[in-house]
Amino acid sequence: MKNLKLAAREARSRTVVNAGGVEIGRGFVIMAGPCAVESEEQTVQAARAVKAAGADILRGGAFKPRTSPYAFQGLGMAGLKILATAAAETGLPVITEVLDPRDVEWVAEYADVLQIGTRNMQNFSLLKEVGRARKPVMLKRGMYATLEEWLNCAEYILGEGNPDVILCERGIRSFEPYTRNTLDLSAVPALAELTHLPVIVDPTHATGRVSLIAPMSRGALAVGAHGLMVEVHPNPSEALCDAKQALTIDKFNSLMGELRSLQAFMAEQKSEAEVAG
Repeated sequence: MKNLKLAAREARSRTVVNAGGVEIGRGFVIMAGPCAVESEEQTVQAARAVKAAGADILRGGAFKPRTSPYAFQGLGMAGLKILATAAAETGLPVITEVLDPRDVEWVAEYADVLQIGTRNMQNFSLLKEVGRARKPVMLKRGMYATLEEWLNCAEYILGEGNPDVILCERGIRSFEPYTRNTLDLSAVPALAELTHLPVIVDPTHATGRVSLIAPMSRGALAVGAHGLMVEVHPNPSEALCDAKQALTIDKFNSLMGELRSLQAFMAEQKSEAEVAG
């Protein structure tokens, strides 16, 4: 990809992003929490649960870009303050989405990582603004974006002086209606060849089905992703958005157990291969 300069694999050694004390790009990081911040009770309960299960970062949307203008749009500033309360109680760093260049400075006061959602992947004004912020940025893949288009958007952030960029594969639109999107796990090893930036996977938005989150999470770990972003809600049936794709606390605990077992198995296999080699 000739247009890439700062994001190219050859530009520098592997990037490890420090997000509130959590290193992304080394090991396997879990970002978990509700799709949207609905109340202090809901968010703090979710934060406590995901922390107890072993999550590293609390996710939660204070601002929600929705297809319908009549759907729940998030609590805004009140939501950010709730996230701060949950973070103070659990010690978890926070990742939350920013939608508007005018909001970057004050959202960054509450967030440890600024998320750029799929709809804003090519919002170049927003990319430049978060590039000037002194906070890590997670850039989600656009629903129709090629790897080259995605990495060029990362260049906008890097070009403004912010080296702490994380890529998030969250599925792309295809002809298949059974899943919400089509999760492109091949993007993970492909990006390892193309860029030095860490890559995490969002199986929640990719599949839109609770039953598929665990197998796709295991797949993400197996192909070399640096972590996951997963939606967890204390009462998914009552969630104000994405109710059908949020894990219950029990299901999240089960998923974390599966991932730990797989990590241990992979580490054992790697160790045996190194000894044999």
